Amino acid sequence: MIRKAVFDDIDRIEDTYNEHFEYEIEHEAFTVFKKGVYPTREDAEKAVNTGSLYIYEENSNIAGSMILDKVQPIEYSDIQWRKNCRKDEVMVIHLLMVRPAMSGKGIASSLIKYAVELAECNHCKVLRLDTGSQNIPAISLYKKAGFEIVATASKKVGDRIAHGNHLFLEKML
Repeated sequence: MIRKAVFDDIDRIEDTYNEHFEYEIEHEAFTVFKKGVYPTREDAEKAVNTGSLYIYEENSNIAGSMILDKVQPIEYSDIQWRKNCRKDEVMVIHLLMVRPAMSGKGIASSLIKYAVELAECNHCKVLRLDTGSQNIPAISLYKKAGFEIVATASKKVGDRIAHGNHLFLEKML
């Protein structure tokens, strides 16, 4: 089940972030995320406050989450997007994370499908996101979901982690 997160979910969401950090220490790292920098408990709390944090819950466990809203990061203004839209016609996935122990079960695809449906219900014309060029699993997932790579540029991930080879993707709705 996918639903909006509430404050009672914060500890469990933070656990998914920590599991991600531990996994990337033990295995190959595909993200540029840094424990204590981004994503953090404070990022989750802020997203709950704004009503933009959604969770995928299975058997009372949080298997994944995403931050989804109509706020485009500052770097998006420099991108040559395929479709020119008003700000209120664009939905953005800021952070999509699946608990490593739950990967490969279609959770990320379900979250993306939910984001598309929510964007369409909100009369958006496009869904946008960004990811690191080294994040091969995410890129593959997004392409399968119908996103197209529009540009490569620098970005501060989570407004904190500089990354020079970042991909910007867009899906027409």
